[in-house]
Amino acid sequence: MRVVEIRKLLFNISAMAVDSSTQRISRLTPLDAVLACIDTRVEPVTPRACSLASAQGRVLAADVTASKLPPGSIALRDGFAVAAGAVADASPYTPAPLTPAPQQVDAGEAMPEGADAVLPLDAVMFAGDRAEAIAAVAPGDGVLLAGGDCMPQTILRRAGAYLRASDIAVMAAGGIADVSVREPRIRIACGSMTKTPVVQAAVDMLTRAVSAAGGTVFNADTEPQPLYEALSEARAHAGFVVGGTGSGRGDASVRTLAKFGRVEAHGIAVSPGETAAFGFVGTRPVLLMPGRLDSALAIWLLIGRHIIAKLSGGRVEDTPKMLPLKRKVTSTIGLTELVPVRYEENSADGTVADPLASGYLSFEALTGSDGWIVVPADSEGFAAGTQAAVRPWL
Repeated sequence: MRVVEIRKLLFNISAMAVDSSTQRISRLTPLDAVLACIDTRVEPVTPRACSLASAQGRVLAADVTASKLPPGSIALRDGFAVAAGAVADASPYTPAPLTPAPQQVDAGEAMPEGADAVLPLDAVMFAGDRAEAIAAVAPGDGVLLAGGDCMPQTILRRAGAYLRASDIAVMAAGGIADVSVREPRIRIACGSMTKTPVVQAAVDMLTRAVSAAGGTVFNADTEPQPLYEALSEARAHAGFVVGGTGSGRGDASVRTLAKFGRVEAHGIAVSPGETAAFGFVGTRPVLLMPGRLDSALAIWLLIGRHIIAKLSGGRVEDTPKMLPLKRKVTSTIGLTELVPVRYEENSADGTVADPLASGYLSFEALTGSDGWIVVPADSEGFAAGTQAAVRPWL
């Protein structure tokens, strides 16, 4: 019998032995089904205007286009503006007279009429009121032609893209002051009866992760509060809840979601994080994460950031590195597993990825790893030497 089927059987057996008020998982929903529900039912939030200065890390709601830049030719270096043809044969042995004396320009200055190149400062010699070039220069050397940065209606950054610091700098240099962005507002709440240091750490982690993904967190709980207050927060576009998803004493976050909204899945076929749940209050998606730090982290990486990406009209930004595995990884068919790996140098293969843990991810495994891999639900694992996509942590 498969392990997933055994787990389902154990859940059903345990259900007969507990009080009817206890949260129970009847089946594990495949991760792909949860992601498909997000794709079909979660809509991007309404765009808003945002000053460029405060737009870093946000997701663009509309293409950012430029005007013709620069509008006219400018110098790219300090020197003397000249007509290249006038100094084509110039050298220290055969100086080329410059009449009238050339105009000195600084980098960024407009080029004077008739000049198409910039001679370095030490390539022009002066003797009284006479100027001579002692070096040749080709047309366009040291010059940025009109439209050299971008032509009219050039798309600098497309809708759905995250705005990086470099993007902000380019747009500011191009005279752009405001952009249109989508900025999901996320309510993060504690679903446990008591907030342990682990739950608090998970809430803090999510707060940082949501901000880095282009969202805004407000009213992150500092103390446990009635969960229905967080779920009914009308200003939020989505809710993330940490804790209370299991069958322990006081666990009731899933029952609360069912009372005030709709539970689409309780029990998701991922490891770690099997007791996670997903649903809606009205049209607002709600993701319930287990109170274990490793589970909350896995559910954020596998599901939470997809919700933020859909709300912002963007996409999950992944930059995996393909590396061979040092050792084999075994997995259960039907279960999507997140496995931390550490980089190691191997004389034969170069850098390899060493799997550190599965199931429960200890603090040591998390801090000692350099990234993570995913074993898909249809796989029994990977053999040693298999090329795996290693993704960076937050």
